[in-house]
Amino acid sequence: MKGALETLGVTARGLSAADAATRLTRDGPNELPVARGPSMLRRFAAQFTDLFAVMLLVAAVITFVAYRLGSPRDPGSLELAVAILAVVLLNAVIGFGQEFAAERTAEALRAMVPHRTVVLRDGERVDAPAVSLVVGDILVLAAGDAVPADARVIEAHGLSVDNAALTGESDPARRTPDAVAAGIPALDAHNLVWMGTMVVAGTALAVVVATAKNTEFGRIYQLTATTHAEHSPLQRQVTGMARRVAAGAFCLGALVFAIRLPLGGPLVTSFVFALGVMVALVPEGLPATMSVALAVGVRRMAHRQALIKKLVAVETLGSTTVICTDKTGTLTKAEMTVQQIWVPDRTHGVSGVGYEPVGAVESPESLLGTLRAAVLCCDARLLPADADGGWRVLGDTTEGALLVVAAKAGVDVGAEQQAAPRVQEFPFDADRKLMTTVHRVDDTVVAYVKGAPQELLARCTHVVQDDLGVVAISDAMRARVTAVNDDMSRDALRVLAVAYRPVSAGTGQAGTEQDLILLGLIGMLDPPRPEVSAAIATCERAGIRIVMVTGDSVLTAEAIARKVGLIDRAHPRALTGADLDGLDEQQLRALVADPAPLLFARVKPEHKMRVVSAFKDLGEIVAVTGDGANDAPALRRADIGVAMGASGTDVAREAAVMVLLDDSFASIAAAVERGRSVYQNIRTFLIYVFTSNIGELVPIVVATLAGFPLVPLSAVQVLAIDLGSDVLPALALGTLQPEQGTMDRPPRSPRESLFSAAVVRRILFLGGIQAAGVTAVFFWHIHSAGLPFDAVTAANPVYREALTMSQAGIVVSQIFVGLTVRSDRLSIVTLGLRSSGRMLAAQGLSLVAICAISYVPLLQRVFHTAPLAAADWALLVVCGALLLVADEIRKLFLRSRKKL
Repeated sequence: MKGALETLGVTARGLSAADAATRLTRDGPNELPVARGPSMLRRFAAQFTDLFAVMLLVAAVITFVAYRLGSPRDPGSLELAVAILAVVLLNAVIGFGQEFAAERTAEALRAMVPHRTVVLRDGERVDAPAVSLVVGDILVLAAGDAVPADARVIEAHGLSVDNAALTGESDPARRTPDAVAAGIPALDAHNLVWMGTMVVAGTALAVVVATAKNTEFGRIYQLTATTHAEHSPLQRQVTGMARRVAAGAFCLGALVFAIRLPLGGPLVTSFVFALGVMVALVPEGLPATMSVALAVGVRRMAHRQALIKKLVAVETLGSTTVICTDKTGTLTKAEMTVQQIWVPDRTHGVSGVGYEPVGAVESPESLLGTLRAAVLCCDARLLPADADGGWRVLGDTTEGALLVVAAKAGVDVGAEQQAAPRVQEFPFDADRKLMTTVHRVDDTVVAYVKGAPQELLARCTHVVQDDLGVVAISDAMRARVTAVNDDMSRDALRVLAVAYRPVSAGTGQAGTEQDLILLGLIGMLDPPRPEVSAAIATCERAGIRIVMVTGDSVLTAEAIARKVGLIDRAHPRALTGADLDGLDEQQLRALVADPAPLLFARVKPEHKMRVVSAFKDLGEIVAVTGDGANDAPALRRADIGVAMGASGTDVAREAAVMVLLDDSFASIAAAVERGRSVYQNIRTFLIYVFTSNIGELVPIVVATLAGFPLVPLSAVQVLAIDLGSDVLPALALGTLQPEQGTMDRPPRSPRESLFSAAVVRRILFLGGIQAAGVTAVFFWHIHSAGLPFDAVTAANPVYREALTMSQAGIVVSQIFVGLTVRSDRLSIVTLGLRSSGRMLAAQGLSLVAICAISYVPLLQRVFHTAPLAAADWALLVVCGALLLVADEIRKLFLRSRKKL
């Protein structure tokens, strides 16, 4: 070990801050290069490869060929070809811009949870960004940590590492500081840990030997790193639907072409009809629009302290039916404060709150032995207030509370640690529920143990009593200890027992943790978060069941559950891990199927896994919280694994699909509401877009069947509507705030299709009314001029006015569609307009665009339009308003039926 430190130019106290800064400047940050992705040019070119773009490009080529072969050449065909190419280019620019913005959003969100690590600097433990690590830094590793760099182990206590990231094997590999023989492959060396691997058990000190691209992981990463766009099932569903619609549009266009060609019309005219049908049916910018809606939803969830790592979580959140939640830090503040200390046979009160060591301990002189043992059996460090904030704990918050109460009692923690140096450690694990450290005290070796009272009491044979010293523990004393523990737990205190025993050097764990001498019990309060009660009530209204799954005692769990409103009955169902061990899977499923309030206490990670699995076997959509390395299996098994961002381990955050930046349960409830809102918004803009598609398609089909010689809506006009008038309002609809009553409805079924029968009915209802109005307006304008069909020509002013009215009619009608489509049931009066500012602004731009198309001469030549009179605009507004009135009547009917 000493040789390794000397080679790297570092001492056992770690690098100095100045030396670390010098090395960081020389070697650069400890971060891997950005994964290689497609070039910007390739990503832009990819916009031209989807089925819709290919269809339009082929149509443009055919149109151009028809222009070249025509005699005489029709300038309209050339204009159409150029216009189609311009629209394809515009669509590509919009799609590329949306994807680029979504990618920047994802990068910003990833930066919100920076990877940090604990290192020794100037002999002190320091919480530092992983990117600041340099060769020679000494890492302080514990279970649940991701190893941030390649390092040589110099001290280890039960250290096991999961090397799956490098070797593909997930079996934990034991690591020790012992030297290895020459010639051993680096990956087989038991004294090395590697970047990207995970600490699954134990603690260690390890000196960094390589960072960034010089690590083993970095070398592999540079050979294989590429980025692949991840698409959620919802995105794939919409993309697949768009392709099917495009294929159907092509077939219908071909049918229209086949119908019109035998009628004797010009070939180009028949082709333009068919092209109009194809373009009218296809939702051009839909996939890109939905990507942006999802990205906006993810960003808004992050603003509510819920970071979504995978888009699949957004859609799953809206279906969540069960939340299995931890207690500490999620329902509570994770701000432990010691309230009581019991030593046989007296309880001592403690004043003061938080981590600042200000307060008093009642009769501290009789507690010094208990507190000394407690703080020596701690890995945490108490950090004083600085520019970044008040007093805080580096490490476990429970241990932080012990350090604070010791300081209040006058114990000099630093001096005690120097006087009794640690020589061995048996880290805490979920099976033993104990932590033991072994120290050299003068000429003796002493083990100090802390942990769950019942587990530790079972290993005690003696107890320290003030008046008698160390005496054998009697059955009466065991009963007394149990009663004190229960009383503290009923007061919502988390209780730790503390014990010690002299041992011989080199004694193993089993021998050390038996025949212990009990010192006392320490009760600490972790108060409920004030916002949790309201969040739980909201989830219950939304049909979501909340189940507490905690490692704390039954009494403590029940006390907190009552305070936050999880239970209200006198005798709730509460099961321990031991109770779960006595149930088979069928019995467990029957237990959780009962909707009565239920909580699980004193559970191990494998018990949490069984509970999650039981709910999933019943068809529930389960979200589960976790913060420890052992929670990873349950987080992966759940539909929504939720890790703690502030207090969770790297392993838990890696396994989860959602990270709570503030660790609060209320953020889960807010994320569920946002998830429901995102899904509803996607449905909203789908209805909006497909309504206009029907409004575009029906007039063309009617004109074909009626034998009208020209199109009532040209392909260029359809493209202008879809890309110029629909995309921006659809984007705005995708960013609407949650609708009133979003959390008053039960969860949607995950098997429910995005295009459910209700959605299709509404599209047909709104689209049918819009199509009827546009078709009627077009033919009414032709008829009112007294023109027979065979007298209508493309240059006729009346036809151009009718063409303009068709396009303007859809644009105006879509304004009213946008206002009503925001809710399936709520009236526009209830919804108001204040929440729709973006949509109204986007539709205002659409109106400006259609006015320009109608009145600007250059655009009139491109779109074959003509100026509209005020009476024409009034007629179009009336048609749009009738659509709004019809949908308001439909909503009124639905609301009245619900009341019945």
